[in-house]
Amino acid sequence: MTVDNEEHTPDPGGTASDDDVATDGGTKASRLDEEGDVAADYLEELLDIADIDGDIDIEVRSGRTYISIVSEDRSDAGLSSLVGRDGEVLEALQELTRLSVLTATDSRSRLVLDVDGYRDRRGRELAKIAQDAVDTVKETGEDVALEPMSAYERKIVHDVVADLGLLSESEGEGAARHIVVSPSDD
Repeated sequence: MTVDNEEHTPDPGGTASDDDVATDGGTKASRLDEEGDVAADYLEELLDIADIDGDIDIEVRSGRTYISIVSEDRSDAGLSSLVGRDGEVLEALQELTRLSVLTATDSRSRLVLDVDGYRDRRGRELAKIAQDAVDTVKETGEDVALEPMSAYERKIVHDVVADLGLLSESEGEGAARHIVVSPSDD
């Protein structure tokens, strides 16, 4: 098992942006690096306990820590067990990892965890779902309600719908929270 950490380098001009300065006087970049290290340690221990082979990559971008667990061996079913049906296990594992970071740093984490490229694949599926909904709304002029999805997935769909010029809104509560795509007011 290996851990790769892509370092975030500060602005060479010496000026810190709002993204680089944390409220506690340290830099946000160093806090995000620490967050990544704590998360990687937690996940590495979990992989060891579960006897699952995987490499952990850490990347800091756009004010967030992104952790990826990947495997060279595509025939290894161990990583797929960390994704689960419809990403449910992955979402739970992400929340547990965030709690581990909170416990270690006393700071809430917005880290994003991906396992074996699931989020990229799902992102492409969600973009297609959003495109299909937009096409239907444009054809019929009627609202289209999508299936329930996680907050992370809803954010992706909202962004795609907005880029395509239509409106979207989340409705419902808890596990039934979903997006409704509507014609624009124009």
